Amino acid sequence: MSTSLQALPCPLWRRLIALVYDLLAVLAIVMVVGYVCQRITGGELIHTGGHAQIAWWYQPLQGLVVSAYFIVSWLRGGQTLGMRPWRLRLTRADGSKVGLPQALIRVLVAGAPLLLLEVAPWLGMRTALWAVVIAWAVWFAIALIDPRKRTLHDIAAGTELRRIA
Repeated sequence: MSTSLQALPCPLWRRLIALVYDLLAVLAIVMVVGYVCQRITGGELIHTGGHAQIAWWYQPLQGLVVSAYFIVSWLRGGQTLGMRPWRLRLTRADGSKVGLPQALIRVLVAGAPLLLLEVAPWLGMRTALWAVVIAWAVWFAIALIDPRKRTLHDIAAGTELRRIA
């Protein structure tokens, strides 16, 4: 690949700003899925008899829908809504389009810190949330030392985020 603007790796600050944009899209998706689920269950999605209980299938469903947003976006052109205004594209290390295996690995590794929320019953929700934030900080901090500015999920999936012309 040439040394054109398209081949330039994405700086961490740009990646994080695009992620903020994507978080707004994810928030909207989560709200719509929540609304639809509430309508389908007749308002019985969350039971409040002493303490709130969410239906067992609701959080996995939300995870699948949010994962699908990222995977479909990456497969359909390498860009999420947040990546478009910042002119970023996800590619394989050789510059070609991302395939389903890379997209799946990337979303699974990027979402892995969310598993730390499972320690909340023992350590408390505040501690679990801090553990997730710290894990994600480590995931992204790797881009500061990687010569191609890849995060941990990029390294695991063999992908790169590149600036495009």
